[in-house]
Order: sequence, then structure tokens, then C-alpha cells
Amino acid sequence: MNTLLRIALALVIIGAINWGLIGFFQFDLIAAIFGGQNALLSRIVYALIGLSGLYTITLFCAPKKART
Repeated sequence: MNTLLRIALALVIIGAINWGLIGFFQFDLIAAIFGGQNALLSRIVYALIGLSGLYTITLFCAPKKART
């Protein structure tokens, strides 16, 4: 698995944990760490997580050998 894909998967996992915290406890971890939902750094992290989610869609289209 290449480095970019590993980073993308890590960001997707962080995003999933954040959404779980929002759903269960109404707590946005990314906003808490980076200064609120409208802070520039938070928006950058949200954007990176979104792009990572789009990039990991390629896992569904790639042949099994290409994923390793």
C-alpha cells in the first residue's frame, strides 16, 4: 500500500471517529482542537478529510493486487 493511500485512510478514520463523537456526544473533536468549525485550520482539516474520502473510493475500483 502506498504512502498517499495510508495517509488518506488515516484521515478517513479520523473523520469517522469525529463523526462518531458528534453523533453520540455532540462533540466536534476537530473543532475543539483547531479553534472552532469556522477556523481556517479546522476548515483545512475538514477539506483534507473530504478529499481523502474521495481518494479512498479508488480502493473499490482497484484490482486486489494493486492495493498491496
